[in-house]
Amino acid sequence: MSKHTVLFELGCEELPPKSLKTLRDALQAETEKGLKDAGLAFDSIEAYAAPRRLALKIINVDAAQADTQKRFDGPAVQAAYDAEGKPTKALEGFMRGQGITADKVSTFQAGKVEKVCYLKDVKGQNLDVLLPQILQTALDNLPIAKRMRSAASRTEFVRPVKWVVLLKDNDVVDATIQDHKAGNVTYGHRFHAPEAITLANADAYLDALRAAKVVANFEERQAIIDQQVKALADEVNAIAIVPADLRDEVTALVEWPVALRASFEERFLAVPQEALITTMQDNQKYFCLVNADNKLQPYFITVSNIESKDPTQIIEGNEKVVRPRLSDAEFFFLQDQKQPLASRKEKLANMVFQAQLGTLWNKSERIAKLAVALSAITNANPADAEKAALLAKCDLTSELVGEFPELQGIAGTYYARLEGENDEVAEALGEQYLPKFAGDVLPQTKTGTTIALADRLDTLTGIFGIGQLPTGSKDPFALRRSAIGILRLIIENEIDCSLDDLLKPAIKQYELENRIADPVKTFRETYQFLTGRYRAMYEDQGISVDTILAVSELPYTPQTFPLDFDKRIKAVQFFRELPEAAALAAANKRVANILAKEATPEGAVVEAKLVEDAEKALFAELQAITPVVEPLLAAKDYTEALSKLAALRAPIDAFFEGVMVMADDAELKANRLRLLAQLRDLFTSVADISVLQH
Repeated sequence: MSKHTVLFELGCEELPPKSLKTLRDALQAETEKGLKDAGLAFDSIEAYAAPRRLALKIINVDAAQADTQKRFDGPAVQAAYDAEGKPTKALEGFMRGQGITADKVSTFQAGKVEKVCYLKDVKGQNLDVLLPQILQTALDNLPIAKRMRSAASRTEFVRPVKWVVLLKDNDVVDATIQDHKAGNVTYGHRFHAPEAITLANADAYLDALRAAKVVANFEERQAIIDQQVKALADEVNAIAIVPADLRDEVTALVEWPVALRASFEERFLAVPQEALITTMQDNQKYFCLVNADNKLQPYFITVSNIESKDPTQIIEGNEKVVRPRLSDAEFFFLQDQKQPLASRKEKLANMVFQAQLGTLWNKSERIAKLAVALSAITNANPADAEKAALLAKCDLTSELVGEFPELQGIAGTYYARLEGENDEVAEALGEQYLPKFAGDVLPQTKTGTTIALADRLDTLTGIFGIGQLPTGSKDPFALRRSAIGILRLIIENEIDCSLDDLLKPAIKQYELENRIADPVKTFRETYQFLTGRYRAMYEDQGISVDTILAVSELPYTPQTFPLDFDKRIKAVQFFRELPEAAALAAANKRVANILAKEATPEGAVVEAKLVEDAEKALFAELQAITPVVEPLLAAKDYTEALSKLAALRAPIDAFFEGVMVMADDAELKANRLRLLAQLRDLFTSVADISVLQH
C-alpha cells in the first residue's frame, strides 16, 4: 500500500501562550488516536506550535484503510434448513434482510452451535475521506475551557481561525475544517513577512516558514531563546533565572525570537530582590539576572518578536515600562519601614485566622508559647523562638506583602534584619513556611524549624479541634501538606521525639483558650491523621507499599516516633537488596502462618528437648546472634540489625527441610513453636519482613 506525508496547519489569531504547548500535545494525541481508531498506520507525527498556528506533519501514513470482511450473523444451521436441506422461513428472512441469495450464505461455529452468516466484503475508505473528520474531531476534543465563535461561523475555537492548510504530499486535500476550506497557503511573520506563502508540498513547511521569519517548531524556538539569553547573561558575567513556566510562556509569545538585554537603576537593588524578580517575571515576562551568589544584577532580558533595525528603541521602551513597577516596589518597601514589625500586632488582632480559632494575633501568641515548649526538642534558643513567633505573621499586614503575597515571610526577614534582629530570628520569619511543597527545602536554622513546626501543629490541632477535618479532595487549610511537612521536619532534622511530644502541647494551648470541646478526641484524630501520612510521603519518595507495610503493620506502633519509623523503613529498603532477602521473607511468612494457627506455648525453648540436628543448629544460631542484635536494636541501628539477621537464612532453610514442626509428640511440637516464636520476635523487633513481595 502506498504511503503519504500529510501536513495540517490551523492558522489563528494569537493563541493563549500559557496553553499553547498543551494544545499542541493534545492535537497530536487526539490525531494519533483518530488515525489508530480508523486503522490507518503511520510512522510518526511531528507537532508544531507558534503564536498563530498549530500544525502536524504525519509521516508515512497509509493511503487507505485495508479492505475487511464484516460478518452478519443469522439463525442456527439447525433452524435454517428443513429436513430436506431447503431454506426455512428463518433463513429466507435473513437472506432478504441482507439482500443476498443462498450462494452467499456461509456458516461459522458459535460455541457449541453452528450458525449461518453472511461475510460482506467492506472496501477500506481512503485517506482523503477519513482525514478531515479525524482532524475536526481532534480539534473538537482539545482541552479548551472557553471557546469563541467568530463572524458568521458556527464553529467555535479558542481563537478565531484565519486559514487551514491540508496537504497530502504535493496535493491539497479537499476538506472544510473549522468552516474554512483547506488549501496550500500559509502566512509568515505578522510584521516581517505577512504575505501569503504557497507551499509546494508537505515537506516544505518548516523551511518556507523559516524564510518568512517564523520558527514553527516550539522546541527549536525555545533552544534559540535559551542560547540567546545565555549569551546576553554571559556578557555581563551573570546567570539568567529561567523558570520553566516562564520559559514556555515566552516561547509561546514569539514567532521569531530576538533576546535583548536592558538595565534598570542600581538604587532599586536595595529593595528585596524577590519583589523585583516577581514583578519583572509575572508582569513583564522578563528573565532576571543574578551573580554567582544569587544576588540580583541591574539587568533583565526581554524576548522580542521583532528583529528591529534599531534595537535600542525596544530596549529603552522596556526600561521605561519596568521603571514604574520597580518604583512601586521601592515605595512599598520604604513605607513599611516607617513602622516596626512588632507594632503591627494591632492589625493582626483585626485579621481573622479562623472564626472559631480567633485572629492571627491569637495564633501568633499560641505559636510563641508552643515554640518555647518545642525548643527543648529542637534545641533552639527559647528566647529566639518566642521572639520569632511573635513577629512571624507581622509582615502579612505590610504593603509589600499586600502587593506581592508570595513575599510573606521573606519581607519579614528583610524588615527584621533592618531592625537589627539576630540571624536566627530574622531567617526564621521566612523559614516558617518551609517546606512549601513536596520535595521543597527545609529551614536551615533551629529557630526556623521550631516556628515551622509550631505553626503547622497549631493549624492542624485547631482545625481538627473544631471538627473541620479534610474530606475527599477538600482540604482548604492544606492539612495533608502540613502533616507531611511536620514529619519531614522531624525526620530530616533527626529530632528524636514522639508525636505525643508535639501534639499535646499544641492542644494544650487551645485548651487554655477554651476553643476546642474535646481535647482527647482531637489528639486521637490528629494522631491518626499524621500517622496516615507516612504512606503518601514514602510513596512520593518511590518506596514500595510493602516496605511501608512491613513497618506500619507491626503489632506495636513505631509510627509514634517519626525518626524511628524512618530508620526502620531505610533498614527494610536496605534488606530488600540483600541476596538472602527473598528466602528470609518467605520463611518469615511461613513462620507467621504457623504461629497464627497455633497458640505459642508459654516459656522459653527447652534445649534438652531439641532432637533434630537442624533445630539444634537453628537454636544455637539464635543464641549466638541475639546478644549481637539486641544492642543494635537498642541503638536503633536497624539496618545493621537486619543485615546480621540475614545470616539466619541457611539454618532456617535447613530447619524447614529437616524438622516437622507439627510433631505428634506434644512436647516436641510445643518446643518447636517456641523456637519459631523466638525467631519471629527477633525479626519483628525491626519490621515484619513476611509482607515483602519478591
